Amino acid sequence: MAQTYHQLRLDLATALAGFLDPTEAQAECHRWLEEGLGLSRSWLAAHGNEAAPAEARRRISGWVRRRSLGEPWAYILGWSRFRERRFEVNSDTLIPRPETELLVEAALDVGGRLGVERCVDVGTGSGIIAVSLALETGWRVSATELCAGALAVAQRNARSLGASIAFHEGDLLEAVPDPLGLVVANLPYVDPADRPTLQRELAFEPASALFAPDRGLALSEKLLSQARERGATACLLEIGAGQGGELCRRAMGFGWAKAMIHQDFAGHDRILVALP
Repeated sequence: MAQTYHQLRLDLATALAGFLDPTEAQAECHRWLEEGLGLSRSWLAAHGNEAAPAEARRRISGWVRRRSLGEPWAYILGWSRFRERRFEVNSDTLIPRPETELLVEAALDVGGRLGVERCVDVGTGSGIIAVSLALETGWRVSATELCAGALAVAQRNARSLGASIAFHEGDLLEAVPDPLGLVVANLPYVDPADRPTLQRELAFEPASALFAPDRGLALSEKLLSQARERGATACLLEIGAGQGGELCRRAMGFGWAKAMIHQDFAGHDRILVALP
């Protein structure tokens, strides 16, 4: 007897529960069916007793094999959502996190209050920050990226979403002409010493976009210095938990008049705002 959609869903949830938390397995099961196969819950409720085609069963079987090895669903799918927009992602780019929305919100708030006209997204990755700011403001947005593969992904995302962005390949601010305006970045901030304790999915994401020397502080420190020296209107960084105090001290040492920390929903340091 052919496997029905209802049985396909049950079997998928069981397979995922073999290596995920049960609640996480159920959530991923629904995402796979909706995002991967385009089957909404309402459609499945109405058609659950119909036979699932062999192609759907084959695709899910292949996805389960990859996911069981730790590969994140976003890489298997090839895209992820950020601020209700669909962004291409691959192994050259980080997968968007909800915490980065806090950085975008802070940039919109600070930039609006300061009346900025320009913005630079440093280390753009898949382009989620630059594209979001370009589409949600009237600013002239630039973006930099050192990894050519990630830069290509960001450019494709900007084109597909209709965002006008000036892209530059290079390290931090080196390739961007003055004036800078607002500087925004989600740079690598994970301490390399923490690598053995991280969840296995992170092994699939680019290490160059995760880890930074000096307990994860080195690149944030370098950008704070460059941005102040180049006369940026402000500098906003996504940072790691517990890094706020040290980075604020370093920012003030570079001549920023104010350095403030916004915490995330879990109460951890997450966004640094440096003002001249």
